[in-house]
Amino acid sequence: MAVVGFIGTGNMGSALARAAAKSEKTQRLLLANRSPEKAERLAGELGGEVLDNRRVARESQVLFLAVKPQYLPGMYEGIRDVLESRKDRFVLVSMVAGWSLERLRKELGPWPCVRIMPNIPVAAGGGVTLLCADAAVSEEEKALVRDLLAASGLVAELEENLLDAASGVTGCGPAFAAMFVEALADGVVACGLPRALALAYAAGMLKGTAELLLASGEHPAVLKDRVCSPGGSTIQGVRALEESGFRAAVMNAVIAAYEKEF
Repeated sequence: MAVVGFIGTGNMGSALARAAAKSEKTQRLLLANRSPEKAERLAGELGGEVLDNRRVARESQVLFLAVKPQYLPGMYEGIRDVLESRKDRFVLVSMVAGWSLERLRKELGPWPCVRIMPNIPVAAGGGVTLLCADAAVSEEEKALVRDLLAASGLVAELEENLLDAASGVTGCGPAFAAMFVEALADGVVACGLPRALALAYAAGMLKGTAELLLASGEHPAVLKDRVCSPGGSTIQGVRALEESGFRAAVMNAVIAAYEKEF
């Protein structure tokens, strides 16, 4: 059991706080935000406690930093002395975009630190959160963080040098997937299906296909071949996608997103 604190209750911070609230490992849930009203609404929903940044920093055993990169230095200056005065052990969990473990240790201090990169679907419990930790974090502490986030979806530990590559799919992929759903819906609307049904069916199909791939462990090409009957409609659709450079366009989108990080 641990006291879990969040400084920052925006969209992503709130989503992960909801996950932490569902974990049996959460003893108390502490919330702080620049706009206290946001923290108060979330606390009312989750049964958490609204405190100021300094008290959250003082009392949390696992302290999530869920602020925008431009706000981190100023926010941290307000709690630095609190953390430096602590004699007990605590872990920082940073979801601050662009801040490596090395930079976090250099600018924030020598605290055990976990870096996470969640994506938008964590808000619906079906997200992917990439996780890496510095050498000061124990296996038990990493397991605790994974448990706190489990209700948000898949939590995957990865070497930090692979985070940017993976985020080309996990972080940017939801936008690409949403565009695919929209395009599928547009196509079937052109064939006469009402828009609301088109979107529901396209999104449901994508969700079910992903779940089937994960459950079966099959290569996507195997599933594709199973659906493509000889001389059937699906293989003709696949041919049309290939004529338009579908797979190359998707690959290029992921590579472009990755290269933008540098």
